[in-house]
Amino acid sequence: MAVAAFEHLLKPEAESAPIDRARLERHLAGQGLALDPGFPIRQLKGGLANINYLLRVDDALAVLRRPPGGELPPGAHDMGREHRILSVLWQVLPVAPRSFYFTDDTAVIGVPFQLIEFRQGLVIRGGTLPPLAMEGAEAARRLSTMLIETLADIHGVDTGAIGLGDLGHPQGFVERAVAGWSRRGQAAAFDAASRALVAELSAWLGARTVEAGDATLLHNDFKLDNMILDPETLAPVAVLDWDMGTRGDPRFDLATLLSYWTEPGDPDCMHRLAQMPSAAPGFPSREEAAAAYARLTGRDLGDFRTFRVLTMFKLGVVFLQLYALYRTGRVEDAQYAAFGSLGTELMDVARALAEGRYF
Repeated sequence: MAVAAFEHLLKPEAESAPIDRARLERHLAGQGLALDPGFPIRQLKGGLANINYLLRVDDALAVLRRPPGGELPPGAHDMGREHRILSVLWQVLPVAPRSFYFTDDTAVIGVPFQLIEFRQGLVIRGGTLPPLAMEGAEAARRLSTMLIETLADIHGVDTGAIGLGDLGHPQGFVERAVAGWSRRGQAAAFDAASRALVAELSAWLGARTVEAGDATLLHNDFKLDNMILDPETLAPVAVLDWDMGTRGDPRFDLATLLSYWTEPGDPDCMHRLAQMPSAAPGFPSREEAAAAYARLTGRDLGDFRTFRVLTMFKLGVVFLQLYALYRTGRVEDAQYAAFGSLGTELMDVARALAEGRYF
């Protein structure tokens, strides 16, 4: 199949991050993998950090996935971790695409990278439902149900059965998350308002004691645009972006999903976030979505507010980090210019959550 069939998924060649094809081809040949010489390597659209290319290896479409360049936050964009998960997870979780090669040899393309099987379908990005094969309210209902069911499936994986029983360090997971995101927030804060919010939220979270729940597989950034869907039925075809995957408290994953779950009456920054079309008619509220997850899994969500504050704080810090890339000239994309104020406002939402003004 020619690359033209996938043009709608690809960045214009002039905007694609360059890659040394000849060096990559030699390296893969040394590993017994044949890069198709007649199929150009093109960068895929989507994503704010990791870089993905479409190519053909051993007569099959594949995705070369690599981190961004430059200094990276600890634990982020970890291709080795993602490969470890995706090289086995597909055996028990059909929505996990298989990763079939990884190298940390930076002499090949300058950074570690992996090769993952390509899966095609619909990716829904942004805060508005696109035209779909089914009526809007029904699509919204089906999407929300699918998200909760898929997250429950992820948390139901027997990690020990596939060699991931020692993935991550579940004991002390929440405490480490609080400490880590507090450090990153301090490093990324850029003005008095962001520094004050980082300090206040770090103190609030640091003072909380959370009773540990059962440890499950975590995706760590589960949301709608990290999924590929069947365009007709909206059934899940793939769950992507496992580079922060680990084991830990499943309430963290649920709270992460709900941090992207905008409701009609939310503050403006949640609508500018525009990560999921959850404000559309037919989507349940965050509280209803959490209750559906609890019913489906039988889990007691317990002190869920702490997880909501932590994951909203984390989201604010992520946007401050992205803004730092822009401030320091490592990224020139104009959309990053607004991420500083967005990150600060999202942390203000985290403060409102801490005060009990939102679910």
